Amino acid sequence: MHFYKYHGLGNDFVLVDTRRQELPVAGEDLSALGRLVCDRHFGIGADGLVLLRPVDGADIQMQIINSDGSEPEMCGNGIRCAAKYLYEHGGLRQDEMRIATLAGIMRPRLIRQNGRVQAVRVDMGEPRLERTDIPMTGPPGRVVDEPLALNGGSFRVTAVSMGNPHCLIFTAHVDRVPLTELGPKLENHPAFPRKTNVEFIEVLNRGEVRMRVWERGAGPTLACGTGACAAAVGGALNGLTERTVKVHLPGGTLDIQWAEDNHVYMTGPAAEVFAGEYTGRPV
Repeated sequence: MHFYKYHGLGNDFVLVDTRRQELPVAGEDLSALGRLVCDRHFGIGADGLVLLRPVDGADIQMQIINSDGSEPEMCGNGIRCAAKYLYEHGGLRQDEMRIATLAGIMRPRLIRQNGRVQAVRVDMGEPRLERTDIPMTGPPGRVVDEPLALNGGSFRVTAVSMGNPHCLIFTAHVDRVPLTELGPKLENHPAFPRKTNVEFIEVLNRGEVRMRVWERGAGPTLACGTGACAAAVGGALNGLTERTVKVHLPGGTLDIQWAEDNHVYMTGPAAEVFAGEYTGRPV
């Protein structure tokens, strides 16, 4: 299986273009394939497997398999990597693309300099704020600075969906958060029937935040594009930030704008690391 390895701010992916080859597995076996190739000791190593497929109504379809074998609706860093690959290797020599995902059609636009892709700006669509859209249990309405019980205590949470669920917790000192302890407990909290991504956010000023993330199905990662978008929306909803912010992640910085048209725009880099052949057993 021929693959490319890409990352967006350290959030890394094994990318396979299925238009040019047949996958060794199908159906439920894709979950096992994702776990194998993403294993950092026995496989290639990545946070996720990105499969590019032909589709009607868009330029390409992006399917994502997390390192635990689960399938998320959308991935912000992954779609920037996909757009860069498609321009440089995949035959789509156009600056704007339509990429179908389980969260709908996303529209990345390439930012090029001297013919090379320097960054990708993605229209991530409108944030979904109603509790049923997250989804999250409880009465109808938005979840903004609401208490969430955990282990005899509680956290003040804000919930945002960017096509996938996010639980935002604003904190004074993000580096002091025991991420590997709290992340899995919040990801699997019964209030989130489809589990959730978890972001801890420290507001630096009205135009900058620092964020650490526990990704649903992947654990702690160096960056999360949809999480950064959710953090910007949550900061504005809580009156903590403006609608345009820099989100500083362990792997680097994303520029996020919650624009007047209610769409969220994410701008950040993507990098190709290497290409190769995966020869491991598919199951």
